[in-house]
Amino acid sequence: MHMLYTLRTFFAPQRTFPRISHVLSRDFSRLTRHYTSDAQKNVVIPKHTTPRPRRALFYVPGSEERKIKSSLKVTADSIVYDLEDGVASNRKAIAREMIFDALGASLANEKSEKAVRINAVGSGMELDDLNVILRSKNLEAIVIPKVNSVDDIKFVSRMIDLIAPDESRSKIRLLASIESALAIMNIKQIATSDPRLDALIFAAEDYCADVGIIRTQSRKEMLLARQTIVTAANAYELQAIDLVCVDFRNDSILTEECQEGREMGYVGKQAIHPRQIDIIQKMFLPDIQDVERAARIVYGYEQHSKKGIGAFDLDGKMIDLPMVKWAERILARALTGGMAIPEIKDENSVEA
Repeated sequence: MHMLYTLRTFFAPQRTFPRISHVLSRDFSRLTRHYTSDAQKNVVIPKHTTPRPRRALFYVPGSEERKIKSSLKVTADSIVYDLEDGVASNRKAIAREMIFDALGASLANEKSEKAVRINAVGSGMELDDLNVILRSKNLEAIVIPKVNSVDDIKFVSRMIDLIAPDESRSKIRLLASIESALAIMNIKQIATSDPRLDALIFAAEDYCADVGIIRTQSRKEMLLARQTIVTAANAYELQAIDLVCVDFRNDSILTEECQEGREMGYVGKQAIHPRQIDIIQKMFLPDIQDVERAARIVYGYEQHSKKGIGAFDLDGKMIDLPMVKWAERILARALTGGMAIPEIKDENSVEA
């Protein structure tokens, strides 16, 4: 009876957000495995819709009013209000309230995604975070830090079903932050854990601390982890978001990291300072030459397929299905980034 009363208190709609007991936080994952609400029965979660661009994931400390106000003016693809590392433990409660209000504010870029990074599942603070932010009708994504297993993703997904307003449940997406050796070893299970999952994020600083890596300017010591994450993301149709450039005042290093990440297959990068946003967003758009060539490849493939021809010659190079797949990816990235796709009337022409 006591537990039933606690659950009713937890799920009751209210503007003042009660603190969840630590006992409930510890027991809730086990409890909700056996608890199915009408909301869970009725919600329809699309596995993958057309992915929204997430070239720059810009973190904003949730307890700093000045930075929250400034965030309303930036044009990053995704604005992530932070409840985790960017907020001191004695400021968590006020940060939740400030973020709830920020989620209801208008952004300079109406297309910017409104996201929140919660505290890690198992921290004892995640339920307090979710109980507040999930009541906002404007929340679009949750970044889950320190994901080590499927259970971390499933727990947050269950809370969405139980707490979020009816009209919000199907639209909220999840982004999993990969920060440990264990997460790398469990990457396949994590990547296939839930239909709400949209992206894998590489948290380099936490990963290096966990593994005992000594950072170098070459970043070669992180190559295995970065390639593992981007491979898993592409294998299971997720986005891969690359590491933070901590040297935020050095544009040349940021540009170098962006180029490197893009060449690896990452589609975006985390940002910790507004000055990083424009460089990141430009660097993670395809080159116009690549877009034009991709459009010609797709057009040529369609025309040759009608004649029953598979591979064909374009500019002296053989084009087959792997090249067509590359071209389709380039065009998809261009479209999600707002680039115009040239009209192709024959393989040798390009019209804007």
